[in-house]
Amino acid sequence: MRVTQNMLNNNMLNNLRQNSAEMQRSMEQLSTGKKINRPSDDPVVAMKGVDYRSELSKVDQFERNMSEVRSWMDTSDEAMNEAGQSLQRIRELVVQASNDTYDQDDRANMASEVEEIKNHLTELANSKVNNKYIFNGANTLEPRFDIDEEGNRTSENANNDAVEIEVSDGVYIQSNINPDNAFSEEMFNSLDDVVGALRGGDLEEGEDGAEARVSQFLDELDDHSQNLVNERADLGARMNRADLIENRLSQQKVTTNQLKSNNEDADMAEVIMNLQMQENVHRASLGAGARVLQPTLMDFLN
Repeated sequence: MRVTQNMLNNNMLNNLRQNSAEMQRSMEQLSTGKKINRPSDDPVVAMKGVDYRSELSKVDQFERNMSEVRSWMDTSDEAMNEAGQSLQRIRELVVQASNDTYDQDDRANMASEVEEIKNHLTELANSKVNNKYIFNGANTLEPRFDIDEEGNRTSENANNDAVEIEVSDGVYIQSNINPDNAFSEEMFNSLDDVVGALRGGDLEEGEDGAEARVSQFLDELDDHSQNLVNERADLGARMNRADLIENRLSQQKVTTNQLKSNNEDADMAEVIMNLQMQENVHRASLGAGARVLQPTLMDFLN
């Protein structure tokens, strides 16, 4: 095959274009810090990158779900702690009211305090997190108790279903408690009876049936307090599990980010070395190309 001057020129230009393209790619890697900047650079790396980003997106969503679960659990625990203290105070008042050193006016004042504590417990039962009622089971859009203008309490919307939130692939955790164990209608009925007994004056010592009445109230209050303790213990166990899940999600996020970095991030030292070599090759190509160009009359005269 006869090699012409045009062939030499074209080959030289093609080689220069290839060198320039390699330099451009290295300069892109250097400026972005990534092995590839478009899927066509390396489809395998690009597909793995999509998978890692999808995994990170899922982990981020699970972490947001865990934040919601935490809010529900922490608020539930605080509310039950307040409810337990409130029931303990009512118990103390019942014991005091059975003492003859208190007259009917004193017992009426105690009844007012119990009434206020009952109202506070109602507010706790209607606690909200992110505009959702957390003590009404799966019916999170309506309060557990409705209070009319006259102060009457109704629980037509009461719901005790579990609210489960996905916190990992196929893993769900119950974020709420069983409200019937913490804020039951029976508990509020007991408090209504206590208020009525205090205002009616039938808790005085020496009266027929008063001792039995006091004992009945104390037993009921103790039962409600024990239900709160049991529900808090169950919640505490789930809070411990939530800690383990949160730690696993954090570790999963770190691991996935590391894999994504290994897959996509460029080795900067290697990129700089490659760029330096490509610059040397490019300069050498230019020098060689100058000799390949068609000689002129001046070249012969020299």
